[in-house]
Amino acid sequence: MIKFRIDVDYPFQSRTKNLIYTAINLHITKNYLKNSKILARMFNESTEEIKVYWFFSIKTLPDKELIDMLNSPKHEMGLHIINFPYNEMKLLEETTKTRIKYYTIHGTAHLLTRFLWRRWKAKFPEIPKNFTPQSFHRYPTLPLDVLCYKNPPTIAYKIVKESINEEKILEIHPDWLFQRGKINQRGPYYNIIRKILKVDKSIPYLAKRKKAFVIIARDSREYTIDIFPEETYLTKLKDLGVDVFSFIKREWSSSTITPKKTWIKTNDNVALLQLKNYDEWWSVIGKKTRNMVRKAEKTGVITRSVAPNSKLAKEICLIYNETPIRQNRYFPHYRTSLKKVEKKVLSSKDHVFIGSYFENKLVGFVDLIIGKNIAIISQLLSLKEHWDKAVNNSLIAKTVKVCVNNKIKWLMYGRMGNHPSLDKFKHNTGFNKFSITRYYLPLNTKGKVITKLGLHQDLKDLIPKKILYLLLPIYNWISRARNKM
Repeated sequence: MIKFRIDVDYPFQSRTKNLIYTAINLHITKNYLKNSKILARMFNESTEEIKVYWFFSIKTLPDKELIDMLNSPKHEMGLHIINFPYNEMKLLEETTKTRIKYYTIHGTAHLLTRFLWRRWKAKFPEIPKNFTPQSFHRYPTLPLDVLCYKNPPTIAYKIVKESINEEKILEIHPDWLFQRGKINQRGPYYNIIRKILKVDKSIPYLAKRKKAFVIIARDSREYTIDIFPEETYLTKLKDLGVDVFSFIKREWSSSTITPKKTWIKTNDNVALLQLKNYDEWWSVIGKKTRNMVRKAEKTGVITRSVAPNSKLAKEICLIYNETPIRQNRYFPHYRTSLKKVEKKVLSSKDHVFIGSYFENKLVGFVDLIIGKNIAIISQLLSLKEHWDKAVNNSLIAKTVKVCVNNKIKWLMYGRMGNHPSLDKFKHNTGFNKFSITRYYLPLNTKGKVITKLGLHQDLKDLIPKKILYLLLPIYNWISRARNKM
């Protein structure tokens, strides 16, 4: 059984709100105990065997919503003592209609904290000898938020697993679920809790970006699986601070979606190739492209599937770091360390690597992601010094063969319209512009404002194609200049 001790010291994520609320008892209802409710939801969703001991103070009395969420054998409510044990216990029991069995004592390490909680004479209140609830301090605990402040996530998770095996109780404070402290040295532990409880499994795939004052998010797997955002999922996104959620309708998979009135519908596109057999693709691509594939073979380029290993990672790293400029703009993977490349290659799931070799040296590769009814070219790169050997054409040809052999009907290669020369290469190798629908779902007031103003889309998607192509040289120059600094 996994056990948790939760000391609910403060009701809000905001430190300023907490100080105001504690000092002058100014009642603020918005987002009251929000993080506690997120934790309660996670605990209730988990199928793991758990026991959660909640300790509330007179400043964090649970409201009806949270009381209802804790109405389960998984949960037990206790008292987090500030100054007056009996009076505070009576108030908590009246509020929760629950008999209190355990207590903890709220710490006041700093002078400001002692002032806020009005502990004028002593650091800790005196507990009467005949006080009925038992002290929970006697049980060994692991301060999880402190652990996450001092250690990287992988090490913290390993320590947590060992502590659970040793039957230690995980101690947490809700206000540090997502944020990192400075004075008290506590760090975010949401991802650790999520992994322990085995909930929110789609959250690791959430790609977030900040635009102006809002957070726009999407599922990074949106091209490989069908996304059907349910209310429970959208609620979790709100909890994580997402203002707008975006996803695509995978038109090629015949998925059906009934959009709501609040959803914003926009047009998007992908470079898509429908596959039936290799011979048909070969007849469609044209004589010039066929000659380029043959040229690669004649010059001694051998293209084949490659197992992901440390040797491949080292060779890919060399390609990354050959040149800082690709397609006339700064290449973002330039100067990527071998350690990062190796981690990516070895941990990639549902990926197939295809490599082109010249004299037993990797001169180009494709990183192919295998999805539902589709394969996606995540990366196609080759060494600049071997571009005269038509390496990229050979890689596309082999990728088509791999897809056909695995009965994959669709092959995707990014979008069309972002780069003229790359668009031409895609078109010459059989890819066509395929229109798809992208939805934007505003999740709160900020999301509604930004979608109403039309600021949810990227500027490049709003500019007409002819004008965009004229502006690309300027964009490329800025990209190169910015990364020289």
